[in-house]
Amino acid sequence: MSGLLHLAGGVVRSPFKRPFPEADFPRDRLVLPGLRVDPDRLAGYERVCGFPTEDSALPVTYPHVLGFPAAMRLMSDRAFPLPLLGLVHTSIEITRHTALAAADEYELAVRVEGLAPHRRGTEATVVTEMRAGGDVVWESRSTYLARHRTDTPAASRAKPPRPLPVLAEWRLAGDIGRRYGAASGDRNPIHLHPLTARLFGFPRAIAHGMWTVARCLAAHGTSGSTVVRARFLAPVLLPTAVRYGADGAGRFELRGDGGRLHLTGEVG
Repeated sequence: MSGLLHLAGGVVRSPFKRPFPEADFPRDRLVLPGLRVDPDRLAGYERVCGFPTEDSALPVTYPHVLGFPAAMRLMSDRAFPLPLLGLVHTSIEITRHTALAAADEYELAVRVEGLAPHRRGTEATVVTEMRAGGDVVWESRSTYLARHRTDTPAASRAKPPRPLPVLAEWRLAGDIGRRYGAASGDRNPIHLHPLTARLFGFPRAIAHGMWTVARCLAAHGTSGSTVVRARFLAPVLLPTAVRYGADGAGRFELRGDGGRLHLTGEVG
């Protein structure tokens, strides 16, 4: 209940926040000790994202789900300078230092690393670390953009990348946002129903960015130590069909109608 109250407070305070890159931000480091994975919730997440459910190791994206409530608590805080409403997840970089056993106990810590100017507003970086036996075994850096007027010059448009070889086409049902929200705990209304999405300017519900990257990584396959970088470029309106592409160099992408690029990433 306290998490929902924090979230509601963040939503209510959003219209009164005036973000800018030099704003102060909370230095708190939220720590969740003695964390154990709920096997039923994990299995639900694996099913909706396409990961094998018989694997005894955590999917590379799953610690993000475990840390998401703490990240939302930080970004909902009165001291966080960016408005929670309209905040857009723009990128994630994940480093997994070793395979993560689903049955092990972990400590999770989340903090805001800083703010930076963006051509469309101000971007915050949120860092999540997972430890086992005192050692960092997984870490991520996510960027979240608050859009507002800015004097930051627009970057020159790069030539659109050539499409990667298409390995699969997926038809995404209109309820994928609700299914992923139930498995991950991220029940942002823009992902749940067309009506609630329209309240925030979207014609239909959109897929979670973290579902799109997880679905691509489930198809790509990752094991052991790995680094994943992904950028979320355009929303995936539901229902729809998307094409998953990848090459032998570790690059992957998700494209929609007309070749629109929704997601691009790489595994190293």
